[in-house]
Amino acid sequence: MFDLLVMMLERLGIIVMIAFLLTRLQFFRNMISQHSLSQSQQYKAMLFFGLFGIIGTYTGLIFNTGTSEIERWRIGIEPDEAIANFRVIGVVVAGLLGGYKIGFGAGIIAGIHRFMLGGYTALSCGIATIIAGIFSGYFHKKQRYHSLPKVFTITATAEIIQMLLILLLSRPFEKNIPLVEVIGLPMVIANGLGGALFMLIIQVVVKEEEKVGASQAQLTLRVADKTLAHLRKGLHEKTAQAACDILYHEMDAIAVSMTNDKEILAHVGLGDDHHKQGNQIQTQITRDTIQSGKLIVASDQQIHCSQENCPLKAVVVAPLKQRGKTIGTLKFYYRSKEDINRLVKEMVSGLAKLLSNQLEIARAEEALQLARESEINALQAQIKPHFLFNTLNTITSLVRIDPMKARQLLVSLSHFLRQNLTVTTEKEITIEQELKHVQAYLDIEQTRFHDRLHVAYHIDESCLQETVPPLILQPIVENAMKHGLKDKKEDAHIHIHISKEGQSIQIAVTDNGKGIQEEQIQLIGKKVVSSSTGTGMALYNINRRLTMKFGEQAQLVIASKINEGTSVQFSIPAREHQTEEES
Repeated sequence: MFDLLVMMLERLGIIVMIAFLLTRLQFFRNMISQHSLSQSQQYKAMLFFGLFGIIGTYTGLIFNTGTSEIERWRIGIEPDEAIANFRVIGVVVAGLLGGYKIGFGAGIIAGIHRFMLGGYTALSCGIATIIAGIFSGYFHKKQRYHSLPKVFTITATAEIIQMLLILLLSRPFEKNIPLVEVIGLPMVIANGLGGALFMLIIQVVVKEEEKVGASQAQLTLRVADKTLAHLRKGLHEKTAQAACDILYHEMDAIAVSMTNDKEILAHVGLGDDHHKQGNQIQTQITRDTIQSGKLIVASDQQIHCSQENCPLKAVVVAPLKQRGKTIGTLKFYYRSKEDINRLVKEMVSGLAKLLSNQLEIARAEEALQLARESEINALQAQIKPHFLFNTLNTITSLVRIDPMKARQLLVSLSHFLRQNLTVTTEKEITIEQELKHVQAYLDIEQTRFHDRLHVAYHIDESCLQETVPPLILQPIVENAMKHGLKDKKEDAHIHIHISKEGQSIQIAVTDNGKGIQEEQIQLIGKKVVSSSTGTGMALYNINRRLTMKFGEQAQLVIASKINEGTSVQFSIPAREHQTEEES
């Protein structure tokens, strides 16, 4: 038994080496970096880990129950022979990472293969392999990555189950006990170690991916911050040239280019002798991106540059959009297609989206300049720079310590900015849409204020499809954050109440902040108030819009107690009642 254990530990080195090499594959890295897999990816994962289980079978040792001899692998198994193997490692890791479905699929593949090899333990070993995948999949529900001692225990337990099945199912029975006595403990120890080492390798790969992803996210945010001042002036030759200069010096690309939907606005780097500013778009791949609105990766054969000796051999082309329409492209050229991995594509895609948001900000600011007489438009399109910069600083800090939270915060910021920009053309939106905007804003604030801010929603779902003027609720919540809770060091609370009472919709925002002086309450919402903390313009504009649309009965009602908090509420008619009044 000891000799077999030593031999299996030697063979384990082969399995670990194979596992390490497999983790270098981009397919494997993509698979383990995702929290949910598509159906096709699940089938690929089953096949991958099933084949790894088969490799574990072939790296095993043959034990003859008649002669008690141990042999290295050879083609074919005699009826009185069994295999001391590492098959369960791949199947258990499949279940731990992907759940019982992927564990079951990998177990089916490796188990059927073992059954077809023959030997008097073929049936019991095949069944045990399938059970191992289902058994390990149970622990996937608890957590995705496990401690190494726990992985050792799960893998060793799967092997113990296999030994029990050999004792129960294999015939002739008299051969089972001597077999298990010899191979049982070595297989339990060797496979337990193998499972733990495989998981260790995977965890190292995941940490590498997270580190690189955080670095890329930080770079993306830094570049976006530097280009902000330029692209806020719109997309034209001067701003595109400035942005491309920044991108070329920050990114590891041989050339950077920006276009509108017809011509090259700027090109920096190799190929600038014929990819010149002001020229018509020369590459078919750029036209395809403008037409499809999707990111495209191409090699030199697919770029179709009109210049025969163009040095640009590979490119990532991402669309720049305004209001869902592609208005131009952002292009990064590389020396070969091998330089364009998943992280590069994600980084370029993220940059393009951030730059698109900046362009939308530019368009909104231009619209504001053309519509200064409209206080409503001014309120709806306002994006406070300090809020944007504070949020970007928070994201920059998070990418180093919690990349996933940084990514979620970017999504919330993107939604918040897009909502600010799109509502300028809307006269009404649903309460559900307004709440999503509020939630995006509060997601950002909760991340910035860590555990200090607690938000509670008390929403009657029958009110969600009622309509209100855009940005009627979010500025009230922002006002509570800015003036009511800014000095709260802990336990800051905001409650949002929306309910239906008779023919009206009641909406209220309450906080437990410092409160408002009684003399100020009489003025807030009725006129612009000069004070050390602000002018009250936001509440004044909201009150004006409410009373202009619904009448005096919809005006803001403010109640406050010093050091206890403030409530801002208003009432609007339900949609059916609105229709009756208008008719």
